Amino acid sequence: MSIKPEPSPRVVMRRNVLLLALSQAAVMTSISLVLASSVLIGVQLASPALSTLPLALQYLSTMLVLYPVARLISRYGHRPVFFGGALLGALGLAIAAAGIWLGNFVLFALAGGLIGIFNAVSQYYRFAAADAVPVERRSSAISLTLSGGVLAALAGPSLARWTKDALQPAFAASFLALVGVALLAAWLATRLRLVPPAVTDQQRPTAPFAPLLRQPDFLLAVVVGVVGYALMNLLMTATPLAMMCSHLGFAETATVIQWHVVAMFAPSFFTGALIQRIGVLPVMLLGGACLLGSIAVAVNGDSLPHFELALILLGIGWNFLYVGATTRLVEICPPEQKARVQAFNDSLVFLAIAGVTFSSGSLVDRFGWPALNLYAAIPVLLIMLAILGRWLATGRRQWRVA
Repeated sequence: MSIKPEPSPRVVMRRNVLLLALSQAAVMTSISLVLASSVLIGVQLASPALSTLPLALQYLSTMLVLYPVARLISRYGHRPVFFGGALLGALGLAIAAAGIWLGNFVLFALAGGLIGIFNAVSQYYRFAAADAVPVERRSSAISLTLSGGVLAALAGPSLARWTKDALQPAFAASFLALVGVALLAAWLATRLRLVPPAVTDQQRPTAPFAPLLRQPDFLLAVVVGVVGYALMNLLMTATPLAMMCSHLGFAETATVIQWHVVAMFAPSFFTGALIQRIGVLPVMLLGGACLLGSIAVAVNGDSLPHFELALILLGIGWNFLYVGATTRLVEICPPEQKARVQAFNDSLVFLAIAGVTFSSGSLVDRFGWPALNLYAAIPVLLIMLAILGRWLATGRRQWRVA
């Protein structure tokens, strides 16, 4: 009886990145459908002012569990944590479907807590990909893992359209279908062959965290990631309500969200290579310019083409900022502080996201879509000035990726 030869390390590396990209696709399929429908469900079950509360609770849950997830990964490895997170996501989506079925807004909102855990675990997919490849390929591994969102962009809103009215009330079948998607993510986790770290964080000598907070490069990477993600989420979650106010239907909203998610993740096929070619800072500046372009389009009209183009530019801008900030964090993070840095960064990201998501519905209701976009331009300009200042201070060559 012949023994099947073990695959080469290169094959295992590529397989892991592919599995992580597919896992990212499964998570983002769930998230994109939830984004396209949650606000509308909230309006039906409660009111416009409370319509974004379920999403806000989801992001708050993500923020609260990021540190525990990081510790669990450092103790038990990625595979069991990714598997457990997906199972909890499936449970949360099932509870959300029950909330819709029963017309219970509180149950639907609380389900966001478990969905948020699923989302929190998925934040470590890109870091797992970076750990699975040589140093010189980290930016490509991060961006390729995120490229799984392109599949989600096609699957999520399409699944919402196909299942929206399959059962009554509307969207109950959509969330039941997502239970299967989350279970697929759990199965994918069992196929991973990630090598656990030889020394866990608990065994390493504890290094002080404060010196990192005094590094301009570290602070800039964290601020860019937080501001870029929060602003993208603010405008993205406000879009369904703004489109409803502009008398556009759910089919149009699902299409806009679909193209937005495509724009968020399609650049990942080349963002890593672009960073290696021109550097991290120029790519992040391009991201800021795309966000300003999105705002310019949004304030000049509320027709379907305006929403589509604005959300496409918003997605591209987010990708450049997010991949750039993540790449820089991975580069400057000491190995013994990896879990703390990743959790610290993403906790700030989702704290900001939870705040803007909770307020986005009331902000649109109070100020209107154009004014909300104009206010969003202020922090974009500020981070672009910070990026430009750091680029001039350090020089372009220092920010290139080897």
